[in-house]
Amino acid sequence: MKNKLKIAVAVLLVASACQQPGQESGGTNKFSDATLRKIYTLQDERKTQELLTFLQRPEAMYRREAALAFGSVQDSTALQPLAALLQDPDQEVRKAAAYALGQIGSSTAETPLIAAYGAEKDPATRAEFLEAWGKVATQKGLDMMAMISTSQPQLQTGQAWGLYRAGQRKLAYGSAIKKASELLRSNQESARLGIAHFLGRTPKLDPSSIKSEVFTVVQKDPSAEVRMAAALALGKMTDTVGLAPVVASLLKNDADYRVRVNAVRPLYALSYASAQQAAFNALADKHPHVALSAADYLVAKAPATESPKLLEHANKQQDWRVRATLYGAALASANDKSAISAQIKQRFAASQNPYEQAALLTALSKDATQFAFIQEQTFNRKHNAISTAGIEALAAIRGQKNFNQVNVKAFDQIFQQAVASGDVALVGVAAGAIRNPELNMKSTYADHSFLTQARDKLVLPRDIETYLELQKTLDYLEGKTSAPTPPTPYGNPINWATVNKLKKGQRALLKTSKGDITFELLVEDAPGSVANFVQLTEIGFFIGKNFHRVVPNFVAQGGDPRGDGWGSSEDGIRSEFANLHYLEGYVGMASAGKDTESCQWFITHSPTPHLDGRYTIFARVVKGMDVVHQLNIGDTIEKVTLVK
Repeated sequence: MKNKLKIAVAVLLVASACQQPGQESGGTNKFSDATLRKIYTLQDERKTQELLTFLQRPEAMYRREAALAFGSVQDSTALQPLAALLQDPDQEVRKAAAYALGQIGSSTAETPLIAAYGAEKDPATRAEFLEAWGKVATQKGLDMMAMISTSQPQLQTGQAWGLYRAGQRKLAYGSAIKKASELLRSNQESARLGIAHFLGRTPKLDPSSIKSEVFTVVQKDPSAEVRMAAALALGKMTDTVGLAPVVASLLKNDADYRVRVNAVRPLYALSYASAQQAAFNALADKHPHVALSAADYLVAKAPATESPKLLEHANKQQDWRVRATLYGAALASANDKSAISAQIKQRFAASQNPYEQAALLTALSKDATQFAFIQEQTFNRKHNAISTAGIEALAAIRGQKNFNQVNVKAFDQIFQQAVASGDVALVGVAAGAIRNPELNMKSTYADHSFLTQARDKLVLPRDIETYLELQKTLDYLEGKTSAPTPPTPYGNPINWATVNKLKKGQRALLKTSKGDITFELLVEDAPGSVANFVQLTEIGFFIGKNFHRVVPNFVAQGGDPRGDGWGSSEDGIRSEFANLHYLEGYVGMASAGKDTESCQWFITHSPTPHLDGRYTIFARVVKGMDVVHQLNIGDTIEKVTLVK
């Protein structure tokens, strides 16, 4: 989320958000240039042919901006012209072309990227080529990249992040794991960070062969961000000898709560006997996000014999999220569920916090006999968060392996009632349940008209998420291949009048119930998203909205008018993917897919590279990260203002 922050990957990924250079403060932004406004308008309109002409402009700035535009448009028609720009005389144009090729993601771009890498002299540009190469890598290309040996810091960083990007392409990673062992010892923090994320986030990758190196990094690396990424890799090891004491030490001793949150993940790879003490100790962690992560682990893993102990810990908890989660753990593992269910319902009746009540319904779903109570709360419509949690709880009950078949018809009616309600969350969740193949509901409803009627009442682009859920369900019931996602109606062009009144480095102050947070708006990278945010701010849209989603060491999300994650404003906006990386404190637009953004946004707790190039970055936190790390579900946005 920046602007001219298209700096080398080596620099961009080395530090926290507050250490990253942003847009120069003061002065007009770059969109005083009418040609740049034209390029970004064409990007917004997804007009490939007209954009292609700008790749031939004599001015390097326009070639660069047009190339970057294809990072958002992502049209394979542009592959050949972009590949030609890899030999452009201007270094920034070459970088932009590589980024756009990586965003398009076609393996046909691998050959020109490899050739350009070999011919390139500038280390920063070569690093950019490596990361783009990873995004389009074939098996042969991945193995070739893993063979590169370099002592240049920027190239080590580019190689590490290239391997990380290739890790999302479902290849074989034996050669890459060997290179990972070497890069974990790099003097470059950014290289160690990239390769730690490769080890921690590549699906089905087992880092056991370099276990000792990972153990060393997770305990001794000076960077908390590297340690927390490496902690994810611990949970993927099939060789767990020696793992338990390492994880217990991290949970007890690491000074950064985010490392401790990620250290809960490896507990799932251990036997309960070897993990339980560390999990229960983590419940007393001074940061509630760590305790919550431990409680989630206990929900999944605690045996029935632990129910009394879990209930005891629940009743000692001051944090309502941790308490509700432990209630669910105690209930899930209890042989006699009635007493615990009664206690949960008493807590529900006494609470004035709708988000706590929603969490208690989630906990109560561990007792399938309570579905009538949950059903009543779901359709009472006291608060969207309660209703949405209720229908999700009912769907979870219906999906339980030991579901009582006597209640099948009752649940068929519940899901039909939810779809008929017209509420976007109830409709969307119920539609998802109906197409769950494990529930075998293909022949349940002889008449699908209630689904088509609900779909046809939706308003696009506002209700796009629910529309997609319904359409997938209809396709499933009718035995059709899923229809392609309908293009989001384009009716909200970039408001250039709003953009042009914003200075470089424009800031916005969020007053929240936990304290103040200051954003730097990255208008030069995401003008449409920034303009949308500013326009909503000017009409007071965000006042009183809650942070409805807070995931430990991931994001705090707000801006939803419904307060349950299913809300939207009337007008959608386009995705704007600049060549930026999600670091700590970066602010992105939530979406249900490309070009479905609206009013919801999130702030990252730490680097989240799996979001790069998929979610618009439009701001970054420059003050108040301590507040961000304290945010919880239900905390309120009291006011948002533009400041100097």
